[in-house]
Amino acid sequence: MGASRIFRLWTRALKRAAAPVAAAVALLVCVDAAKAEQHGSASGLPVPRYVSLKSDRVNLREGPSKDHRTTWVFQRAGLPVEITAEFEIWRRVRDSEGAEGWVLHSLLSGRRTALVTPWKKGGESILYAKADAQSASVAKLQPNVLANVRSCDGGWCKVFGEGFNGFIQQSDLWGVYPNEVVE
Repeated sequence: MGASRIFRLWTRALKRAAAPVAAAVALLVCVDAAKAEQHGSASGLPVPRYVSLKSDRVNLREGPSKDHRTTWVFQRAGLPVEITAEFEIWRRVRDSEGAEGWVLHSLLSGRRTALVTPWKKGGESILYAKADAQSASVAKLQPNVLANVRSCDGGWCKVFGEGFNGFIQQSDLWGVYPNEVVE
């Protein structure tokens, strides 16, 4: 076998061996980029994440500055919102109805709250004495009741509010992710 043929075979073998290595490196770069995108550029906290409003008057703006037009005014302290992006002292948020805009970070709290089944128009959600649908019912909560979230185990959340305290199925809340554990 001639030297040029050996060289061609060796080059092909090297290229075949290099392809999986290049793919693995590309995958690692993508995974690192995805991890970087999952944390806010300003806070370093996970994005998206749920927080609540500190005040009963919070302006929702078109963009991340006071120069941008106010598109909505939230008027319910404790309302849960989802942070979807960060820019300096501004947070892009989404409410339970899908409205999105920018809010000053100082008007947001890390306190976890949730709305009971805001997607239901009528009907009630059951609050139980224990994290078990076979346990005693302690209350029936209407849609859009604001609940403080004490903890969640991925299926059930311990919540409390004005006149109620108990467990509710996590799937009946807007303000916690499916299967999320809140301690």
